[in-house]
Amino acid sequence: MYKIGVGPSSSHTLGPWRAAEAFIRALRGRGVLDTLSRIQVDLYGSLALTGGGHGTQLAIVLGLCGADPETIPYEAMMATIRDTKESRRLRIGDDATIAFDPSENIVSHRAESLPFHPNAMRFTALDSGGEALLTEVMYSIGGGFVVREGDDDREPSGTGPWPGSGSETEDSPWTGRAILSECETRGCSIAEVARESERARMGDEQIDSVLDRIRSVMFDAVYQGCTHDGDLPGGLGVSRRAARLYARTIGELPTDVDAFRAALDAPSPPFAATLRIISLFALAVGEENASFGRVVTAPTNGSAGVIPAVLLYYQFYSGERRTAAELRAFLLTAGLIGATFKAGATISAAAGGCQAEIGVSSAMAAAALAEGLGATPAQALMAAEIAMEHHLGLTCDPIGGLVQIPCIERNTMGAIKAVTSAHLAVGGDADRAKVTLDDVVRTMRETARDMDSRYKETSLGGLALQLPITLADC
Repeated sequence: MYKIGVGPSSSHTLGPWRAAEAFIRALRGRGVLDTLSRIQVDLYGSLALTGGGHGTQLAIVLGLCGADPETIPYEAMMATIRDTKESRRLRIGDDATIAFDPSENIVSHRAESLPFHPNAMRFTALDSGGEALLTEVMYSIGGGFVVREGDDDREPSGTGPWPGSGSETEDSPWTGRAILSECETRGCSIAEVARESERARMGDEQIDSVLDRIRSVMFDAVYQGCTHDGDLPGGLGVSRRAARLYARTIGELPTDVDAFRAALDAPSPPFAATLRIISLFALAVGEENASFGRVVTAPTNGSAGVIPAVLLYYQFYSGERRTAAELRAFLLTAGLIGATFKAGATISAAAGGCQAEIGVSSAMAAAALAEGLGATPAQALMAAEIAMEHHLGLTCDPIGGLVQIPCIERNTMGAIKAVTSAHLAVGGDADRAKVTLDDVVRTMRETARDMDSRYKETSLGGLALQLPITLADC
C-alpha cells in the first residue's frame, strides 16, 4: 500500500509515470526501439480533465525518459521537462532519441472515458512510416497501481498473499472478518497478520528495511514541509503555511533534520498544542506533495499527510516514546486495513471521490494508532470503521484540478479524525458495535457507485467551480 514517489497525485502523477515506464519496457522487450519514430499518448476521463493540475503530462515525459520517481532530484526532474519542451526531443534512456512535443504528442480527450476506469491512457508507438509498433491501454487505478487492458480486471490487493487458511467465502479474503478470524486463530495482532502476508515475498530483515525506508521518507516529507515557505506552484497563489504554524506552535525553525527531531522529542505539549502539531504534520506533507516533493502514497499522494501525522503523534506525543518495532507495526497494521478497502471498494478518487483517499487513509491510521495504544484487533477494526463512517460521501472537486484546495487541509481533518476514532475505540466494546468494518467498506463502494461523476476528481462540480481558475491557467 506504500509507494515512494513525487507529488502531487498517485493516480494522476505516479500511475502515469509508471505506465510510461512499462510501455518503454514493452517496446524494449519487443526489440523495436531502433525503429521507433514517434510516441502518441491519449488521456481519457479524469486524467484528461485534471491531468494539467496534477502534473500528468510531466509524469509521462519523465516515465518515457526512464527517470525513477523514487530517487530523481527535483532539479533534475524540472531540467528534463524543460529540455524536452525546448528541444522537442525525447531521450529514451540510452536507447533512442525521438521527436516529441508534449503539447502535441500528449492529447487530452476531455469528453471521452474508457469503460474500465476513469483514469485511462492509450500509448501508441509508431515507426517512420506511421505504422504502429505497439499500442497499449493502461489504467491508473489509484495509489500508483497500474493495470493493462486485458490483464486480470480485479484490482490487486496491494499486499502479499492472504496468510490464512483460504476458508473465507466472500469475494475477497481481504475483509475485516477474515482479519479478525486470523488474529483470533493465531492469537496475534493485525500487524503480525500483515507481516505474515509480506513474508511470502521477503524475509523479516527486508520487511523491516522497507518499512524503515518508508518511515524515513515520511519523516523527511514532514521536515521538508515544515522548513519551506512561499507559494505553491499551479496558479492558485496558495501560500505554504506549515513553516509559519511550526514557528507559532513549536518554536524556531530547525536548521537541519537532527534539530527537527530534537524539537519533536521535547516534553509533550498541552492538548490544544497537540492538535495544532498533528495538523502541522499533515499540512506539511500536503504542501510538500503539492510542490512535486517526494512523499509516500498512503494509500495515495492526495492523502499522503494523514498517516505520517498520526505516526509522529504516536511516536512523540501519545504518552511514551515508541520503539522502531512499534513504528513498523503501526505501518503494517495501517497497510493491511488499506488493503481491505482496495480489495472491497477503491482507493481512487476518480472512482470513489475523496472518501477513497482521505477516508481510507484516516481509517488506516485509526486502526494502526488504536492497536499501538493497546487495542484488541476487534477494537482496532472498530477504529477504522469509525474513521471511514465519518468520511462517507466525501467528494473530490479540487479547484483548478490542483491537489491544493481543499486537498491539503483535508489531510489535517483526516489525521484528527483518525486520532479521535482510535481513542474512541480503545477500551470500547467492539462486540456490541452496530456497524462493522466490512459494512462500511461495502457502503463506501455503493456510495462511490452512486456518486455523480462531477465529484470524482473531474473538477466539473462543487468547490472547483467557486474560483475563476481553469486548467489552462496551471
